[in-house]
Amino acid sequence: MEEEILDIFSSHNEPIDNEKLINYLANKLSREERHAFEQQLLESDLLNDAVEGLKNFQNHSDITSLTRNLNKNLLKQLEKRKKLQVKRKIRDLPWLYLAIVLVLLLVLISFLVIRKHLG
Repeated sequence: MEEEILDIFSSHNEPIDNEKLINYLANKLSREERHAFEQQLLESDLLNDAVEGLKNFQNHSDITSLTRNLNKNLLKQLEKRKKLQVKRKIRDLPWLYLAIVLVLLLVLISFLVIRKHLG
């Protein structure tokens, strides 16, 4: 099972060519290109799933605008998450400074107490 999960990230998976995918769905590929693309469909489950999902769209021109919107929203979410991580780091810094000051005070007090008893 774990090998199947890791197989997703292997280098033999070729990236999906969006333009070729849309041209395939719109029947704009030549016979040879269509045959080669269908061979890729047989070899790649990801590509096959992509084609099956995109066949559900009535208007194929909406696919590019939908993809653009999805990418834009994804970037917004990633930027928001990145900002939250930075805020979390900044928010945790005062506790770190307080802990350092307390440790230094304890060391100083310990030094003074030991010095007083020994000397």
